[in-house]
Amino acid sequence: MQKPKGKPRFNPLGGDRRGQRQAGQRPSSSLWYGLAFLMLLGLAQVYFLTPTGRAIPYSEFKTLVKNGDVAEVTIGDQTVRGTLKQPRAGDAKFTTTRVEDPKLTEELEARGIKYTGELASKWLPDLLGWIVPLIFFIGIWGFFFRRMGGAEGGIMSFARSRAKIYADDEVQVRFTDVAGVDEAEDELKEIVEFLKNPKKYTNLGGRIPKGVLLVGPPGTGKTLLARAVAGEAKVPFFSLSGSEFVEMFVGVGAARIRDLFQQAEAKAPCIVFIDELDALGKTRVQSPIGGHEEREQTLNQLLAEMDGFDSRKGVIIMGATNRPEVLDPALLRPGRFDRQVLVDKPDVKGREAILRIHAKGVKVAPNVDLKIVAARTAGFAGADLANLVNEAALLAARNDKTTVDMKDFESAIDRLIAGLEKRRVMSTKDREIVAYHESGHAIVATVMPGLDPVHKISIVQRGFGALGYTMQLPLEDRYLMTRGDLLSQLAVLLGGRTAEEIALGEISTGAQNDLQRATDIARAMVTEFGMSDALGAINYDGNKRARFLDLPLPQERGLYGEETAQRIDAEIGRILTDAHNTARRILSESRDKLETVARRLLEVEVMEGAELRSLLGVVPAASPGAAPPPSS
Repeated sequence: MQKPKGKPRFNPLGGDRRGQRQAGQRPSSSLWYGLAFLMLLGLAQVYFLTPTGRAIPYSEFKTLVKNGDVAEVTIGDQTVRGTLKQPRAGDAKFTTTRVEDPKLTEELEARGIKYTGELASKWLPDLLGWIVPLIFFIGIWGFFFRRMGGAEGGIMSFARSRAKIYADDEVQVRFTDVAGVDEAEDELKEIVEFLKNPKKYTNLGGRIPKGVLLVGPPGTGKTLLARAVAGEAKVPFFSLSGSEFVEMFVGVGAARIRDLFQQAEAKAPCIVFIDELDALGKTRVQSPIGGHEEREQTLNQLLAEMDGFDSRKGVIIMGATNRPEVLDPALLRPGRFDRQVLVDKPDVKGREAILRIHAKGVKVAPNVDLKIVAARTAGFAGADLANLVNEAALLAARNDKTTVDMKDFESAIDRLIAGLEKRRVMSTKDREIVAYHESGHAIVATVMPGLDPVHKISIVQRGFGALGYTMQLPLEDRYLMTRGDLLSQLAVLLGGRTAEEIALGEISTGAQNDLQRATDIARAMVTEFGMSDALGAINYDGNKRARFLDLPLPQERGLYGEETAQRIDAEIGRILTDAHNTARRILSESRDKLETVARRLLEVEVMEGAELRSLLGVVPAASPGAAPPPSS
């Protein structure tokens, strides 16, 4: 049964009304002026240049003259206009194209028809015919050229900064909207005080840090903290991502850096916030094929600008990243990002405070105890807790409830930790295998001393391929693990597979994820933590782990020989074999209880930890705390 995972997303607050073109904004007024001018031009051409009267062929005109039906005629350079004695088709006037006819005047005199000549003015047709359209197209060209070169993202403006600018009255976030990061908040209050009262520091000869780097796992509120600093100080706020500086054109990133700092100095005091700084500030390396990357040019320009501007002007550079280990050392030296603030995942009190903030806009039932919810969500970041409250509200609305009660919060926790519940029918054999598997996990976790108590056992399918899970809830937040703790965890992970062996005499593929996690723990004990007596207190791994991201380690082996590699593999095998024997011993001694728990689980599908301890005859522990990822 695979380990389910859920990663909620964090949605930053705020809007952008200055310096940016809003989505859905109405077109520019100059475009409407151009369309109105084009319409007037068309009307003028129709009125001034279109001949009046009914158009007839010249032959018909000659026939009308011979029959004496024409009253008068006006002869122009290109047209002949006239009036009939008797209107035809409702119109007495007519127009025809002039043809070279030397005898026309003689025929008109012979029939007694009054005729006059007309000298056409050429300036009006010329003006309306080609001069005005030429001016119009020049205006259209200028309009599009300005759009391409303007500050709104045209193709000619790629060298301008893409920063979103928020005015001092547009950032509504305050420190009261942030919780669970008290230490980071205290560090940043000094920045706010400097922006409000800089003379307090400069009179004593002090210098405020030029740059503040917020580091921490994803979803802990780094962006929210930066906005809160701007909101508390009531200064303009420049916000952009590190990836917005890097383009395919050489020199664009450096130009955007220069433009950004020019804008910031013009609006000082202000805050410039660069999110995902690792996209821009990775460590510079020498390429084997030579050349100079565009990203390195951008980074060099950022370093030069941070050295060049005067911190006394009140421009504070703030950055955020969850990968500080990949940043260039030149960025972290004093005088640049010389203050690093850790924004870590909150403890149980911090989680409760965050839940209270997000629960303000939700109709919560009186039976909801946020302290218990906070205790059951160890390892949750601020974004995870916001998603938890939202999921609970959605579940309550789905069940047509008027308030969100405790059951909705518990269901939301199960959904975020174990995944979405599946209503699929399993065969009797598969259900029996899963029941014994999860019972093995639960019994080993309950019998072994010092382990987190079991909160819930389920054989309901959830998430991606998880046919069941066993959830343990720690009594308190833990930051260190001893060798005994890790060995106990290995026994719990192998308890499911061992229960299948004992009860069914066969093993299944359901232990694949358990074996993978157990092998990772055993290898880390040997190669990273120095917990092997055979190999000693030596780190054989040599890989630099991501500090805040759960990234898989590269498959490259450490700097050791084949003999050492064989000893490492042998020690990993010994540790896992010992854990397997421990689980086998516990389950063999509790063979009847394994049957009892498995049969009960087949009946109810979901068993609470209190019922499990009652079946095993174990004294219940204190009120459980938070929930780590469940064993499956």
